[in-house]
Amino acid sequence: MNSDPDFEAKQKILSLLDTGELGGSGRLPSERALSERFCIGRRRVRDALAQLEAEGLIWRKQGAGTFAGRAVDPTGALAARIAGETNALQVMEARLCVEPELAALCATRIQPNAVAQLRALAGRMDPCLPNPENELWDSALHRLIAEQACNKPLLTCFAMLDEIRANADWVAFRARARAPGSFQQTLRQHARIIDAIAAGKAEAARAAMQAHLTTRFIALRDEATEL
Repeated sequence: MNSDPDFEAKQKILSLLDTGELGGSGRLPSERALSERFCIGRRRVRDALAQLEAEGLIWRKQGAGTFAGRAVDPTGALAARIAGETNALQVMEARLCVEPELAALCATRIQPNAVAQLRALAGRMDPCLPNPENELWDSALHRLIAEQACNKPLLTCFAMLDEIRANADWVAFRARARAPGSFQQTLRQHARIIDAIAAGKAEAARAAMQAHLTTRFIALRDEATEL
């Protein structure tokens, strides 16, 4: 068990997100209330919240508080409409058009501290975890790459596709498409993408992302053929 106080603070807040106690609004208690509830210092609470926000698990609105999940994005309504008119293979085709370029741009624009965040997110994925939890970390990793590319139009495209992918039926479909050993392959591919980004190699990052998404596209296509 990890006895690091910062890790423990983060895990305690994560446990609160999982209980459903926050209600429909998803609003977290204040920093002071969290500090008192979990018997941890305000600084550790603040640091833990900052990490969770970077990972896309919470969001903050000035004057309103901190909320579970991601901020409401206007692309969400559009994604909801499109989701019923498309399929997983079309979404993967779109991702193949968008995300390799995002990875290349990220390699040239990423903030130094964000590289460590990418590695941390990749490290959270574990074959022992439930599939929905791994999907969460996978989405957070790809989203951080998209954000660090610093291109709003491409980020908006990514956000819409990511919103469509979050559909529960689609998550289950992707899980069925995973062959034995494919999870470790995904981890290796993520590592290659991050290494290329960290080295500032745009073409290598583009190629690594292209290879990663192509692998998943083939798996999804094969699963769809068997249905």
